[in-house]
Amino acid sequence: MRIGDLATRAGVSVRALRYYEEQGLLYATRSASGQRHYPEAAVDRVRLFQQLYAAGLSSRTIATLLPCVDANEPDEESTALLVSERDRIDRQIEDLIATRDRLTAVIGSSKQECRHPSVPQKTSRTTGQPAHV
Repeated sequence: MRIGDLATRAGVSVRALRYYEEQGLLYATRSASGQRHYPEAAVDRVRLFQQLYAAGLSSRTIATLLPCVDANEPDEESTALLVSERDRIDRQIEDLIATRDRLTAVIGSSKQECRHPSVPQKTSRTTGQPAHV
């Protein structure tokens, strides 16, 4: 499939695909006219990259781990890196859950309507005090 088709199917930009190639993460064959052609499996591979980037892994880390992912047999060093990344992601999840729980507590304990400081409050014409809506 051509680069535009892969970009559409994987939900990324053509520029992102070119970047993946520059980083050695993605490979394409070239036609006689120089157009890139990717195998069907490239769609899932690019989606994997997106998941790993979203989880906070760098291009360098992804490139280091790809041979193990492809072979489904990580060596000792790669296993240690995978465990480290998984533990980091677990900590992020714990932090996000704590943040969500805190927001839920604030929402649950709030008896009054929250007002943003930049939103003007209505005032009573007669008293000049905030109006109760």
